[in-house]
Amino acid sequence: MLKHFIAITIIIALSFSTIILPVLAEFDPNFIISDAELTNDRSMTVEQVQQFLEHKNSALATYIDPNTKWTASYTIDFFSRFHDINPKYSLVLLQKEQSLIEDQSPSQGQLDWATGYGICDNCSKTDPKVQKYKGFFNQIDYAVSATRFYLDNPDKFKYQTGEKYDIDDQTITIGNDATRALYIYTPHIHGNELFYNIWQKWFAVSYLDGTLLQNDQDGGIYLIRDGKKHPFLSKSAYISRYNSFDRVIPATPSDLENYPTGAPIEYPNYSLLQIPTGGIYLLDDDTLRPITSKQVFKLIGFNPEEIIPVSSNDIFPYKIGRPITEKDAYPTGALLQDNTSGGVYYVEYGQKAPIISRDLIDLYYKDKKIIAISPTELEQYQKIEPIKLKDGELAVSKTNPTVYFISSGQKYPFASEADFLSLGYKFSNVITVDNKVLELHPTGADIKAQQ
Repeated sequence: MLKHFIAITIIIALSFSTIILPVLAEFDPNFIISDAELTNDRSMTVEQVQQFLEHKNSALATYIDPNTKWTASYTIDFFSRFHDINPKYSLVLLQKEQSLIEDQSPSQGQLDWATGYGICDNCSKTDPKVQKYKGFFNQIDYAVSATRFYLDNPDKFKYQTGEKYDIDDQTITIGNDATRALYIYTPHIHGNELFYNIWQKWFAVSYLDGTLLQNDQDGGIYLIRDGKKHPFLSKSAYISRYNSFDRVIPATPSDLENYPTGAPIEYPNYSLLQIPTGGIYLLDDDTLRPITSKQVFKLIGFNPEEIIPVSSNDIFPYKIGRPITEKDAYPTGALLQDNTSGGVYYVEYGQKAPIISRDLIDLYYKDKKIIAISPTELEQYQKIEPIKLKDGELAVSKTNPTVYFISSGQKYPFASEADFLSLGYKFSNVITVDNKVLELHPTGADIKAQQ
């Protein structure tokens, strides 16, 4: 399955440019990276570390330690897993301290002091006391094991999480254990800013519209839409749009900072919102549809007890859609079936959208009753484009193993299984649909997690 997955997505990549999902957020000296980021020892396999070094044309891609005969990638992977520290941490540290990831012709001195461990501001590299730290293998070993020790033994060090310190003439409040460990390793703001910028450049990710992200610090859930993060303000607002939390991807605060904050998602879908002047709107996701009169309100069968009073400012972030009139049958949607041809349509706001596959009914309308009507009755509704997959879906066809992410009406193939997993997606959330459903969506660029 994996070979087919990779082979097919590589073929697609020849025809489309690659989406690489990264971009720098602003450096916060109080919170550099999250605890989860620093301790995610499974973020890369040894093969992925090797591929990363090769992609960067690093001299470490072919380096073998003369004493242990271990490759650089194996050394990084081994100590990362042994000490439960993210291998990305070692990669960034090697670049920050000695430029070893991007330097194609490093000196022996760069290799000997690869992570800068054991060398302080007033120390000499020839000091007999630091010779035990010398050598690439030793540098990785000591750097990673020391970082784990910093995390596990806060009482043995000056810096404490939650406390304020003057560092480089700036007051810093240590925001978490990972930040504390980084300041113990490098007690300067500039060095940690360099670390952060490299980390963000290489490993920060952005997501396409339709993605659901959860802040791994405070638990807040956001919908990525129009390049912004929209916070859900209530469980009911979320549940009215999504039937489970399985699709939510954990994200770090720095990942979320890549997006400006958009309008909050405060009310359940299909809420009836009334402003002080008396106007009533039906909320349809991010669009408000004004109900033209009290008569229309009664005719369509809305319940007055479900009206939610809001201020004019509360509706300001929403788009205003086409008004609901007496001609708008089924404003919250219905399934109508041609009793002659058997074709099923989703009818809403006086428009009918063909449903070309039973898969779509099972996905989105399994709780709706299918109403059989005559072709003559169906003719009164304007025909529009067929129902497509919703943004945020992970989909695969019944005849092709390529997995796609649906966003803005397009389908984006993942470049590899590794990219799929490293971005936090789960195969348990992939839905299988008829190929004709996927064909409704133009194909976008490959999704690749890292540079």
